[in-house]
Amino acid sequence: MSIFRRPDYTSDTTQFIEQLKAHRPELEAEQRQGRALLWDKQLSRNEQQEFKEARVAQKPYVYQTQPT
Repeated sequence: MSIFRRPDYTSDTTQFIEQLKAHRPELEAEQRQGRALLWDKQLSRNEQQEFKEARVAQKPYVYQTQPT
C-alpha cells in the first residue's frame, strides 16, 4: 500500500443511491420496465424507411421568421 493513497471516497449522491437500492431492491427491475415501455422498441425496416422518407429538411436559419 502506498503512503500517498487516500481512503476511498464516495459522494453523498452515491451513498444515497446505494442506500435507496438497499432499501428497495426491486427498484432496478422497475426502472427496466419503465425503460422498456418508452425506449426499448424494435422497429421494422419498413417503419425505418417511412421515418426516413417523412423527414423534413431543416432550413439554414432556423430562428429567422418568415418575411411577410
